[in-house]
Amino acid sequence: MKYQEVVRYLESFVNYEKVSRWPYKQSLKLERFKAFLTTIDNPQNELRCIHVAGSKGKGSTCAFITYILREAGFKVGLYTSPHLCDFRERIRILLPRKKNYLLVSNSNQAFEGMIQKFELIRLVKRLKPEIEKFNRSSPWGRLSFFEVYTALAFLYFKDKKVDFVVLETGLGGRLDATNAANALVSVITPISYEHTQKLGLTLKAIAYEKAGIIKSSRQIVVSSRQKKEALQVIRKRCRAVGTRLYEYGRDLQLLKNGSQFKFKGIFGVYQGLRPRLLGQHQRENALVALGAVECLRNFGIFVPAEAIRRGVNMAFWPGRCEVVGRKPWIVLDGAQNVASCLALKKAIKDNFKYRRLLLILGISQDKDIEGVCRVLNGLADKVILTQADNPRAAETVDLLRFFPRQKTIIAQNSSLAFRLAQESACRSDLILVTGSLFLVGEIRSKVLS
Repeated sequence: MKYQEVVRYLESFVNYEKVSRWPYKQSLKLERFKAFLTTIDNPQNELRCIHVAGSKGKGSTCAFITYILREAGFKVGLYTSPHLCDFRERIRILLPRKKNYLLVSNSNQAFEGMIQKFELIRLVKRLKPEIEKFNRSSPWGRLSFFEVYTALAFLYFKDKKVDFVVLETGLGGRLDATNAANALVSVITPISYEHTQKLGLTLKAIAYEKAGIIKSSRQIVVSSRQKKEALQVIRKRCRAVGTRLYEYGRDLQLLKNGSQFKFKGIFGVYQGLRPRLLGQHQRENALVALGAVECLRNFGIFVPAEAIRRGVNMAFWPGRCEVVGRKPWIVLDGAQNVASCLALKKAIKDNFKYRRLLLILGISQDKDIEGVCRVLNGLADKVILTQADNPRAAETVDLLRFFPRQKTIIAQNSSLAFRLAQESACRSDLILVTGSLFLVGEIRSKVLS
């Protein structure tokens, strides 16, 4: 089996990341995925997992946790979604750092440790007979792309004997394929309105789906800053299963010390933490990640303060306020809901000086298009509306009505949008690409190639 055959095989499964409308509860069947995992001897049961759900900051929080554990000398598996450029990015293993290790730069090195092609070929060849056999007899229907890829990840991490796995949920949490694993620590990042057609129209309904990763009294739960309605749901779920909850603001605090911050964790106060990821929201993500790692003490695993400091300071996550060019500034950020866009807006104002801001914007259909556009409108001097090459991408005409016509143009695709921005920008300007990780991934590939 050649690599392109593997790609075609994986792409033959339904991928809900590329489908605009589909029934949530009827399509995501955790019992189907669990049944399949039993046919391959439940590799997830041999993994020590930290599970992360939420509406924003999941990927960055996973990165902070992973880098901290790596700095503590552990071999760490990382499973995230979606990918920016290559779906192999989703499955990575970070090995303990060597003494002469250099910081990754904003380049393709950012995906260090991603699964190699020959490993993916080996795993698909191994699983394909089991997948085909299961799909022929399954009363729940065929496996999806995300389920197949999650199974590959579980098997890969088991084969490689990683010390820990950091899992990011794909959608929601309760019915997500990653929820087949049992976590030592579950993390809930900030919950906001997203995927309302599938997760629910209220914050409580969305929080219920996210809090579905809280399943056992043996778990420890860490929550980021939450709105009151979401926090009530998380607390109720923790009480129901009888587990301990650590909360941002109560158990975890950011303490201002002049121009610096002290990070008050569950078991100690940490200084000298200066995340490379920009923005106040990334400091909060780092604090929650720090708290999650501290919770491993409940399982006899102690991570030194120096490893926490180095991990937080070294953590890098592509496509999140990522600088890929200077003169003009070129900044990529996958913000796709109102809360993320507000955080991005503040990060841009706090960290960059520029004459004009040129905004390249594309949004998925199932997002709060009006809310996102209204937040970003006041930030931009010129707006270029476009679409990612994805069936879920919203039409540019649906975005156009939220921006003044005199400062807005439409580009048919991301390549044209980026070329128009480059032609218009001066050395003192800033080009910001945001609204969709799919759009960010397309333009990131163009810039770095």
